[in-house]
Amino acid sequence: MAIRGLGWQAALCLLTATAFAQISPGPLSRAHQTLEGATNCATCHNFGLGSRGLKCLECHQEIQREVTAHRGYHAIAYNSSPTEIDCARCHQEHDGRAFQITKFDPKKFDHAALAKFALEGKHRELACAECHSAKRIPMELRAEIKLKDANHSYVGLSKECTSCHRDVHEGQLGAACTNCHSQDAWKPAGGFQHSKTAYPLTGLHANVACEKCHGPKPGESAAKYKGLTFSACTNCHNDPHRGAFQEAKFSGTCQSCHTTSGWRSISSHTGFDHDATRFPLHGKHAEVECSRCHKNEDFRQPVAHALCGDCHEDVHHGQFAGRTAGADCSACHNEVSFRPSLFTKEMHQRSAFPLDAKHASADCAKCHLPEGKDAIYKLNKSKCVDCHADPHAGEFAAAPYLNRCEECHSQQTFRPTTFSPARHSKTKFALTSAHAAVFCNDCHKPITPSPAVASFVPASLTKAANDAARQYHFVNQSCTGCHVDPHNTRIACDTCHNERQWRELRQFDHAATKFNLEGAHQATACIECHKPKNEARMNARNTKENADFSNTPKQCFECHQDVHGGQFLSAGKEKDCSTCHNVVQWKSGTFDHSKANFPLDGAHDKVACGQCHKDRTEVDGKTVRLYHGTPTQCADCHGNGIPPAR
Repeated sequence: MAIRGLGWQAALCLLTATAFAQISPGPLSRAHQTLEGATNCATCHNFGLGSRGLKCLECHQEIQREVTAHRGYHAIAYNSSPTEIDCARCHQEHDGRAFQITKFDPKKFDHAALAKFALEGKHRELACAECHSAKRIPMELRAEIKLKDANHSYVGLSKECTSCHRDVHEGQLGAACTNCHSQDAWKPAGGFQHSKTAYPLTGLHANVACEKCHGPKPGESAAKYKGLTFSACTNCHNDPHRGAFQEAKFSGTCQSCHTTSGWRSISSHTGFDHDATRFPLHGKHAEVECSRCHKNEDFRQPVAHALCGDCHEDVHHGQFAGRTAGADCSACHNEVSFRPSLFTKEMHQRSAFPLDAKHASADCAKCHLPEGKDAIYKLNKSKCVDCHADPHAGEFAAAPYLNRCEECHSQQTFRPTTFSPARHSKTKFALTSAHAAVFCNDCHKPITPSPAVASFVPASLTKAANDAARQYHFVNQSCTGCHVDPHNTRIACDTCHNERQWRELRQFDHAATKFNLEGAHQATACIECHKPKNEARMNARNTKENADFSNTPKQCFECHQDVHGGQFLSAGKEKDCSTCHNVVQWKSGTFDHSKANFPLDGAHDKVACGQCHKDRTEVDGKTVRLYHGTPTQCADCHGNGIPPAR
């Protein structure tokens, strides 16, 4: 045999290798490849006579520490047993060098359930490597990690905030940062409640920025939260009174007079009675800040207070200095409120301008301008136009009215006016018939005042006057002064119309014109002859209003068509129908046949016209009976008189 030719040492090795190959389940992974060989099996396996098991945790002490401390993923996943074989449930061996004995997908890892550390707020946005890195693993634990690069390890981290973040409070408030802060943002510290501390924040203290009290002060690196002195207000604030109130009755503390709601808000329980002084505080004076009167917070300095003017500005600039009621403000005002004034309507009735009707309800500032401290109360105004815009743009500025608004208006209301139709009858244009029912504004329309009229209106009121100005004075009082002449004639309207009704025409005598109406013309409608020049206007609804009376035709041919097609045209008598016809009836002709080339004698006088005038022709698209060229010889109508052959 081949083995017999070998030395015993070689044979032993060969036998050993052959035996290991027969019992080994397979090669180890790359991480454990240094333990390859039959002599190293006991490094990981326990071959005792009792229960056999694994020795994973004897080597991986960092995992053993996690399991023992009940911390991290392995403390949850590992099922402890005497044989310690639970590691093989997730990490299999003897599958070769390339086999990954650790299978981990960070994207599917439930950090809250499996690591007992929920990723919330800003932590949710971090990549795994930002926390799981070698620099965050304590040095005493880093040596236990078997990985060559500890940055690839997921063990060894602490849940304490300070294991990753710097403690900016430098240990003053402990390591439980979540007592005050959240994972969403470091600021604001939503979990912190100052009301549970030894110094609850009240009043304006609640709005003070933390660093105002806690710093850090210049030269210090951290804010101070422990060891602050706050037993007295002067620990933080200066005494502006310079010790003036450090007396027994004030207890020597700021709280005797002040509250945290505001320094100038004085407590009503100060023990100080201002009424005991020479100036009791009543009304609005009780709400005034002390410093408004006691300048520089000096309460020992006397304050002048005999007159209102000692402290308050005279907003009326001496207008009431000579009043018999007294020059002091108390004549019209009190300490409760400067407004409204105590000056009543009854008091105003005794002035030079008693208030009646609408004036009684007008706001003071409407007349006493400008509103406020510069208002003028000594007014030199007695006329309406001194205050009110003239809506008539000066049309009544001249005599006899002289802008006396009361002639037509009252103080009760500007409208309606007191100017009645009865008063209108006394003007140059009395309202009669239909004019009496016309609305005023239909005649008195808005106008733009001329420069001469505008000179009566104050410059400050010109725009307001122009906005409402209407014409009341008319130079032209004829019909055409207000109404448009639809006939475009110079004839006075009352020649045909009256004031009762426009369509109620008077008996117009047509015989007075150059065209007397006779015969059938008397029954003809006016519009048939007096047609509008423009055919479009002829089609309008109000055809009578559009009628033309100035250029009415007078000749027959100007109204009637020539039914004879121009057969009777002759020099000087073009289309003179009266030669044969009259205005009574067209067909009752008056033609004298004796004056023609063929007088009618004997039996001819009884022959109908159509018996001889038979011929017709076409003229301008119309059939016309011919009268010229009618035969005049007997044979032309009767033949040669020879009986026809039998």
